[in-house]
Amino acid sequence: VTASRVCVSEVLELNECFLQVLMGSPGLFGGHVSQPQPPQLQQQQRNLSLHEYMSIGLLKEAGISVPEGMVASSSEEAYAVAKQIGSKDLVVKAQVLAGGRGKGTFEGGLKGGVRIVYSPEEARDISSQMIGRKLYTKQTGEAGRICNQVFICERRYPRREYYFAITMERSYQGPVLIGSSQGGVNIEDVAAENPDAIVKEPIDIAEGIKMEQAVKVAKEMGFPSALVNEAAENMVKLYNLFIKYDASMLEINPMVEDSSGVVMCMDAKINFDSNAEYRQKKVFEMQDWTQEDPRDRQAAKADLNYIGLDGTIGCLVNGAGLAMATMDIIKLHGGTPANFLDVGGGATAHQVTEAFKLITSDRKVQAILVNIFGGIMRCDVIAQGIIMAVRDLDLKIPIVVRLQGTRVDDAKALIAASPLKILACDDLDEAAKMVVKLSEIVSLAKEAQVDITFQLPI
Repeated sequence: VTASRVCVSEVLELNECFLQVLMGSPGLFGGHVSQPQPPQLQQQQRNLSLHEYMSIGLLKEAGISVPEGMVASSSEEAYAVAKQIGSKDLVVKAQVLAGGRGKGTFEGGLKGGVRIVYSPEEARDISSQMIGRKLYTKQTGEAGRICNQVFICERRYPRREYYFAITMERSYQGPVLIGSSQGGVNIEDVAAENPDAIVKEPIDIAEGIKMEQAVKVAKEMGFPSALVNEAAENMVKLYNLFIKYDASMLEINPMVEDSSGVVMCMDAKINFDSNAEYRQKKVFEMQDWTQEDPRDRQAAKADLNYIGLDGTIGCLVNGAGLAMATMDIIKLHGGTPANFLDVGGGATAHQVTEAFKLITSDRKVQAILVNIFGGIMRCDVIAQGIIMAVRDLDLKIPIVVRLQGTRVDDAKALIAASPLKILACDDLDEAAKMVVKLSEIVSLAKEAQVDITFQLPI
């Protein structure tokens, strides 16, 4: 199950797909195991992503060269910030957690989430068309992402643009530096069309980065000899920041040679390992939940692994591997799962109730399948949670429950004694067939605008 949890995370993380393209053929590197986690139960989560201005702030604290800039939450504040920066050559950047901002479109018709302006008045005008409106990009799709803030920074004129990133890579058993002479563009396209343009340098996580490694990468990226050491110093500082904050990916696109002859990081994206939240409180307090699905925040509060999908059958399972198998068997019988939800091995009755709230907050859900294999998790605890949730939430949709393992007889007795309409099934295949059929019946009834009730067999 532990291995399966890791696989689920990889499948669902966009970063993993990005890295597989970028890294090319895998290498081997004799690394060291990471520091052990604290004794409490750790659950695999998606990585935290911060707004650009926050990431730039962390870089500035680390002594890394970045453009001068400030964040604004209103058009008037944008005007004041632009005047304070003191330049008439500025860039206004929408703070939305999505790629492709520059080619996006706002509600209201404004084109581009990254705009060059030439006065504080123009900064105010452009900001008024961004703040409080949704930005639609390739990554956001039709849902869009709300823009609550803009980052206003001085415009710099680069002579050359480079790409630089640091990430954890399994094939190297540790961190790896990634660089390219082709920055400021879609790096995935560069990797696909010209893989030789990508430089890779694995780092021994126990020994840390060595200056000669950074110098080697800077030279291979094509920095002029006079700037190699300065670029390497910035890379060392970036690596130390990466380790200090438990980052899973740090991306600078572009890292530039400025017209004044300075190496500078013009943009920054940093993802952080959510399992390190207990020791990275400063970073995780910066999380902007307005950029997330509200269900993700609800799941995080309840310590549940939840990912919303597009189907009609809600799933509540303990263990990521079993959850994947449950979703597969639903698909096998013609149904479509509405979510991935792993309550883990130490779930309480309260967490089960919260899980049901999450599942039923999706209006597409027409039926629910509970599939619990009790090992560490006791079936009777799950049964108590199911009964509590059905009663408290007054659920009307059919619920099929398949329980096996520790205290399963006690769990069945609790469900049988309950006056609630919970359909028990011992066989997973039969449970999947049943929930698919029930989902179809509910869907047809809703289309016909009729009410249906279910009677349990005597």
